[in-house]
Amino acid sequence: MPFSPAYRPATDHTKLGDIFYDVVEPATFPEHILRYRNRRAAATVGLDTLTDTEWVDHFGRFSPLPGSLPHPLALRYHGHQFRQYNPDLGDGRGFLFAQLRDSDGRLLDLGTKGSGRTPWSRGGDGRLTLKGGVREILAASMLEGLGVETSRAFSLIETGENLERHDEPSPTRSAVLVRLSHSHIRIGTFQRLAALGDTAEIPKLVTYVLETYYPDITVGAEDNAALLLFEAVCAKVARVGAQWMAAGFVHGVLNTDNIAITGESFDYGPWRFLPRFEPDFVAAYFDHSGLYSYGRQPQALLWSLARLAECLLETAPHASLSEILAAFPALYESELDVAWCRRLGVAARSTDDDRALRHAVTLFMEESGIPFPALPFDWYGGTVSAGRAMASPQAAFYSRPDFQPVRALLDAREPAPGVTVSHIYFNSEIPCDMLIGTVETLWSALSTDNDWTALDAVLDRIGVMSDALRTGGPPAG
Repeated sequence: MPFSPAYRPATDHTKLGDIFYDVVEPATFPEHILRYRNRRAAATVGLDTLTDTEWVDHFGRFSPLPGSLPHPLALRYHGHQFRQYNPDLGDGRGFLFAQLRDSDGRLLDLGTKGSGRTPWSRGGDGRLTLKGGVREILAASMLEGLGVETSRAFSLIETGENLERHDEPSPTRSAVLVRLSHSHIRIGTFQRLAALGDTAEIPKLVTYVLETYYPDITVGAEDNAALLLFEAVCAKVARVGAQWMAAGFVHGVLNTDNIAITGESFDYGPWRFLPRFEPDFVAAYFDHSGLYSYGRQPQALLWSLARLAECLLETAPHASLSEILAAFPALYESELDVAWCRRLGVAARSTDDDRALRHAVTLFMEESGIPFPALPFDWYGGTVSAGRAMASPQAAFYSRPDFQPVRALLDAREPAPGVTVSHIYFNSEIPCDMLIGTVETLWSALSTDNDWTALDAVLDRIGVMSDALRTGGPPAG
């Protein structure tokens, strides 16, 4: 079938040269059962016209997309893992499969997970469990629905192998995932160059990242490109970190190789959404010290940005890098105010007012133990939802004396432009959530009964939520 007119292949990553990647071959799988294709995302890059057979050929067997990368590229990078430096990273079970441009000309990557061994597999089998693939679909879909800047799960194909894993009942089913994201260049990409002493390549990488991913930044003769990039990355990371916090999302593994240079959230492993507002909540069972707990995520991001700053010391003044880094906490706090106004669906006001609202809401959530998703759902739009909130299953929380200061602040708020609670989503008494119980119930239906309509139903529910939170959507009726 001919590709859509929107199909615009690219090969930009090869401009960096082969010191940034290894050409690899994909694994050969015994089966190819298409379990998920993101048709909406596919339409943005002109791949929506593929038949299922063509889809499997490209995203299960990895036949090259015409005009894009002729061979998969396993990307090279280092990174701090739980603050321990590891020079033996790189794409160990994935690769950059293709690059495309969307209708705005933005470069996007199609990257894989579970596509076989590479030079960086470190003894691993290069595979992905089917459950891991489903979990990435759920995380990316829920985050996108909540307005978080995230990669998107693009394709999931079950591959017919039995895998042994210590963290899942084994043998367990296998799959290969493809994600669509803005970039797979990470802080760890810079760290590798610095660790190897390839300091001449760092300015080249800075220039490439600015020109490719930050085209709105103009670098004049008097400007320091590395400083401009560092400032831009800090701003992006502050924004996405704030979005996670307002979403109640715990990434789980905030190593420097998991922080993209575009700030976009990606690579979802042991993630969780908060059942209640608990700063000490930990997602990963192996995070014994709580280093990447919910409340410590901003500090983890700041620490990782400091590692990026270290990589730029040969190309930018130390004092200037330190000044940008020192501004991160205030920048993050401002983004957190924005993120919570958006989560609550209320119009922003002054910094002081927005911060007072955010502090009051989160303090009440923490001290009362109300389910995290409930309050932003019940009071979406502020005072326009008062009647709905007081008739909700959580109404008893809203009658407590310690909620009254929060209610006064919410009653004083108008809905954000475009927000309406007449959307059918708000006819429900309970919000869409992606708590661990929801995930495990879904996985039981998939693994025990092979009922893939259950995944469709969950994704449809997320779609309804997304429509309500983004546009107000059609009236209920």
